[in-house]
Amino acid sequence: MGETQVKTGHPKGLWVLFGTEMWERFNFYGMRALLTLFLVNSLLMKEEEASLIYGGFLGLCYLTPMLGGFVADRFLGNRNCILLGGLLMAIGQMLLFTSGSVFESNLALAKAIMYCGLGVIVFGNGFFKPNISSMVGSLYPKQEKTKLDTAFTIFYMGINIGAFLGQSICPLLGDVKDAGGIRDIHAFRWGFMAASGAMLIGTILFYFLKNKYVVSPEGRPLGGLPSKNVAEDFEEGEAQKANFSSKSLAFAGVAFLVLGLFFHYVVGQNLIYTLIYSSGLALAGLIISDTSLTKIERDRIIVIYIVSFFIIFFWAAFEQAGSSLTFIADNQTDRHFFGWLMPPSMVQIFNGLFVVVMAVPFSVLWDFLRARDKEPISPVKLAAGLVIISISFFMIATQVSFLGTSGLLLVKWLILLYFLNTCAELCLSPIGLSLVGKLSPKRFASLLYGVFFLSNASGYALGGTLGSILPATGDKFAKAKELGIDLQAVLDKKITPTAEQLALLDKHQISDHNPIFAGFEIHNLYEFFMVFVVLTGIAAIVLFALTPLLKKMMHGVR
Repeated sequence: MGETQVKTGHPKGLWVLFGTEMWERFNFYGMRALLTLFLVNSLLMKEEEASLIYGGFLGLCYLTPMLGGFVADRFLGNRNCILLGGLLMAIGQMLLFTSGSVFESNLALAKAIMYCGLGVIVFGNGFFKPNISSMVGSLYPKQEKTKLDTAFTIFYMGINIGAFLGQSICPLLGDVKDAGGIRDIHAFRWGFMAASGAMLIGTILFYFLKNKYVVSPEGRPLGGLPSKNVAEDFEEGEAQKANFSSKSLAFAGVAFLVLGLFFHYVVGQNLIYTLIYSSGLALAGLIISDTSLTKIERDRIIVIYIVSFFIIFFWAAFEQAGSSLTFIADNQTDRHFFGWLMPPSMVQIFNGLFVVVMAVPFSVLWDFLRARDKEPISPVKLAAGLVIISISFFMIATQVSFLGTSGLLLVKWLILLYFLNTCAELCLSPIGLSLVGKLSPKRFASLLYGVFFLSNASGYALGGTLGSILPATGDKFAKAKELGIDLQAVLDKKITPTAEQLALLDKHQISDHNPIFAGFEIHNLYEFFMVFVVLTGIAAIVLFALTPLLKKMMHGVR
């Protein structure tokens, strides 16, 4: 019996990791649903500024896993990093709770506490994120690595049950409006408090269950201190330590600085975005310069890089959920859903909900195709994901083109957008995670997950930049009209506003000019959404064209 069970079932440790990750995602997504609305309504920031902070925060959350992966591989081991990360994230949420409690009496202090809170969450996430993913991979012995696509899809479902709970509970507590539509700007803190509690539950569960269940097939505890690794943790003939010469380390350091100057001064990115882009490229260069790599290993790592590049465009579109799409849900959407008026931050919930519903059908689909030898190789699945997200934004662009400045978007279109985005995400995110696991040499596994997460980070940073070019939504035109200003005429440069009018617009967080992107002026929501259609569409076509080459470079890995 023991023998057959090994071959068919998944180890119990998967469920412990599933549970820990579920509570962590509750905390992360619950807070994320409220963040931009909290910045705009309680801390009185402009939407553009809130989008940039949101993109930078998300980007940094995926930048610090490099540090966390490195510390775990060299010093602390996976388990200790997960516990440390969980505690830091719970503390960070309590700082946001504090910020949400003091902003009325002291706005400057509240902003400072908010930045500290986000900073602590960023580091906590860095210790937590790469280590839990790489532990899922180590639960399976070599001969069962083919189960990884399915295991990651199950794990992904845990992520999304957590996201669903967080995105329903935190907005219900934190995103509160009274019958007259007036928002309670003090309620946000209760959402942050709930997020902190969820993180504590996850950390405590992991602490008590790890020794019993998170073990290798032979029963040795996984993810302990690196000095305790034994030979069977590595594949035969594989070098056990990464081998960076001091020359290549120095070169990576210089590359990081040069790229930093380029992104900051030439491209004009802010410091956080500069850090994200330049560290990603410098790290990728460092890994590939390792002298111990064989040709096959190097080819496979290059495939990870190429795929990571295309994934940037996917996340830049996908992550509009927390910034521009939340502002549109708040300001220009009829949110009546079967007679119930949804809080705007809750519209994102459909993403998590659809993943929970669709994850199993997708993993059954891959298994079904695999059994018939018809399963597409991973890069084809990724390109399909890009096509689907391009279609979803095209659909929403056509819808908003009929609205004018006063019409309301029906919430069903946003729900359909999230449905298509979810199908795209299932072709892309678990498949990408699993591809890194299959292609990376073990001694680089955590670092290459770091590179993969850095492509997510760059996508979020790009998403923050793109979210900040959101043109004025209907509420801005209505507010300007109340103030006696014809905003459309101001934007079309038909009238020049007086200094008083400019001050009034600024006080109500309304911009007096259209945003500019890559030299083009974005006049309306239709043009704004078409930016995403074009970016993801081109990326999909190029990736499809590269597939035969990638297949060759993967050397038999599917």
